[in-house]
Amino acid sequence: MSLPALMEREQQGSDLRVGGVRVRTDAYTQYAVTYRSNGLKVSGIMNVPRGDGPFPALVLAHGYIDPDIYTTGRGMPREQDVLARGGYVVLHTDYRNHAGSDDDPDNDVNLRLGYTEDVINAVHALRSASRPNVDDGRIGLLGRSMGGGVVYNALVVAPGLVDAAAVYAPVSSRPEENIDRFQRPEGDPLVEEIEAAHGTPQENPEFWRQVSPVTYVDRVTEPLLIHHGTADDTCPLAWTRATVAAFEAAGKDVELRTYRGEGHTFGPRWADSMDVTMSFFDRHLR
Repeated sequence: MSLPALMEREQQGSDLRVGGVRVRTDAYTQYAVTYRSNGLKVSGIMNVPRGDGPFPALVLAHGYIDPDIYTTGRGMPREQDVLARGGYVVLHTDYRNHAGSDDDPDNDVNLRLGYTEDVINAVHALRSASRPNVDDGRIGLLGRSMGGGVVYNALVVAPGLVDAAAVYAPVSSRPEENIDRFQRPEGDPLVEEIEAAHGTPQENPEFWRQVSPVTYVDRVTEPLLIHHGTADDTCPLAWTRATVAAFEAAGKDVELRTYRGEGHTFGPRWADSMDVTMSFFDRHLR
């Protein structure tokens, strides 16, 4: 399992099934959904604005929440609401191993690259469903924290898949840095399993190079907007600055917005950041 392996694999997203109504507001209706991602069933939610459409769509990639406590659609409720009220169909994927999704026992040892497939295949499933209220020619990605790393992966694996992408407080674009910060200090036994399967970065640097999206930024074709708070003590701003520097060195369309004093989850400046995000997607998807 590596990013080049995902590039070579034919990603198959299909069978988007819209289930029961979960929430009905003055602006949109939220449905339970499932779709197929390379044969696995993946659950999620979809917010559909009122009106005939067709509406541009956004696929949301949530941050890390322990799968044992995760519930469908969890992690980005503010974004789901604001974006749907702004006239976007919002498909929030739960990922494999979460909520009502099928299990993939190898996913964690393979550095959760299955989540990247699930996001890519959410886009394919939207397109193959040919729903009249979805403009499948105008689709973007939005990721938060770990989901930001998933979006980075999707951009390098499938250039041209979407029209634009935005991320909030993303993890490092080098997986070994994420492991060293989040898993190794906690004594997570998964670290030993990962290194037994793939080697340490010192033992097998080629593997770790091939699972780092920053290695392949030259493949990216979509504009990317990144939001990061200066007081983020979960995902350091330095990680994002290094990623942005790599995108810029490759001549890519990347914009970094920093927010003084904001932490990982964003508070007082969140509404301002969403205004920027909405303007960004309106510019590229409308």
